[in-house]
Amino acid sequence: MFPKRLTDGYRAFLDDRFAREKGRYETLAEQGQSPEILIIGCCDSRVSPEVIFDASPGEMFVIRNVANLVPPFETGGEFHGTSAALEFAVQALRVKHIVVLGHARCGGIRAFADESAPLSPGDFIGQWMSMIAPAAERMGPRGDMEFSDYVTKLEFAAIEHSLRNLMTFPCVRILVERGKLELHGAYFGVANGVLQIRDPQTGRFSPAVADVPQRVSLFRARDAEA
Repeated sequence: MFPKRLTDGYRAFLDDRFAREKGRYETLAEQGQSPEILIIGCCDSRVSPEVIFDASPGEMFVIRNVANLVPPFETGGEFHGTSAALEFAVQALRVKHIVVLGHARCGGIRAFADESAPLSPGDFIGQWMSMIAPAAERMGPRGDMEFSDYVTKLEFAAIEHSLRNLMTFPCVRILVERGKLELHGAYFGVANGVLQIRDPQTGRFSPAVADVPQRVSLFRARDAEA
């Protein structure tokens, strides 16, 4: 049986958002999509780009996979889901920005760091996550670092690695060099709601909004009063 939660949610969508934005949906259907932003995010259910960025339909083209990874450019394989979506966003939609959106407490990153046992004989997750081995090597040995701190550091390193891999795609590199496409890194804190943005010059991440802690405290106070 189709999940009741989805049917109920669809009814709420029809009565509220679709009713409010019916004209926008009709325009998108007639004229097609033309988003300027591509988000490459994780398939983790807690990190929905459309929710985090409060996006309307048609505003963002989103690619989601385990650990928000971008594979390096290569043409020898048979299935390239992420590369195909990237190609479409860059070549057909002509997006102006690509954002690699990482996040805290990523299961895929943790599985790699913990060298978890395969979940199935195919070990699809293990094979996919092996892609970040070069990033882990650049970080160096874990040493005395706490495991949770190591995982967090690797989450940021994975973003950097995906940005590097993006530049191996000729269509991306050429447009970046011509100033027609910008690449960005971002990191979302699931527990605290803090979004950090990567400085392209220094590679450092800092909060996108300075007063997030105050905003969160205000929300909690309102919830407590309610």
